Amino acid sequence: MASGIRAEIKIDDPPDCVVAQAAAAASGRVHSVSKSTSPSAPERVTEEFMLEADDYPEEFDVDAEIESIFSYGSSEVYRFERELGHGCPCECIEGHDCPVVDVRAHGSALYLTFHTPDMHVLQAVIGDLRERYSGLDVQRLLQSQQDHDERHLVFVDRSTLTDRQTEVLETAHRMGYFDHPKRANAGEVATELGITSTTFTEHLAAAQTKLLDAILDHE
Repeated sequence: MASGIRAEIKIDDPPDCVVAQAAAAASGRVHSVSKSTSPSAPERVTEEFMLEADDYPEEFDVDAEIESIFSYGSSEVYRFERELGHGCPCECIEGHDCPVVDVRAHGSALYLTFHTPDMHVLQAVIGDLRERYSGLDVQRLLQSQQDHDERHLVFVDRSTLTDRQTEVLETAHRMGYFDHPKRANAGEVATELGITSTTFTEHLAAAQTKLLDAILDHE
């Protein structure tokens, strides 16, 4: 059986997503997003979404003309058209041959779920998204196993570490500071780095705290 990865991400206030813009304008929630293309106009995409809100604006200040086409009690279904290839988050993911399987929005926050065949493709997708959207947060990663069980993966963003913290971790790991038994003590690693043992310990503690935050708070 395949062991691909399911990724669930959040992007705060993406400037090129009409769905998130509509949810933010209504201070509501969007789900059931779908899209289609016509063979006669493949350069155009038609999208629909269901919006749940306490109050619905008469007009939406978004980057498209959207219209209400159906009502489900307190929910409204809206439709709009856009040019294919305008560079929204979904198209960025789909550019890596990874269909987006779920799209939701809560206020200005956009939530996307997709699958990748392996970690290499996942890193490429996340890398492209981070270049475009500063408000990207990897919420959850799951990898399917041969026995159909699942285990959690944790995507650690190295950019949260300072250059010095990364250097301290890499040097300590290379010298065997984390081995059992240790192949190098704090003083030896500090000497290699040209810093005091106290400074080494401070950098190491700060780096480990960030890594533990990513591991323990990823739910």
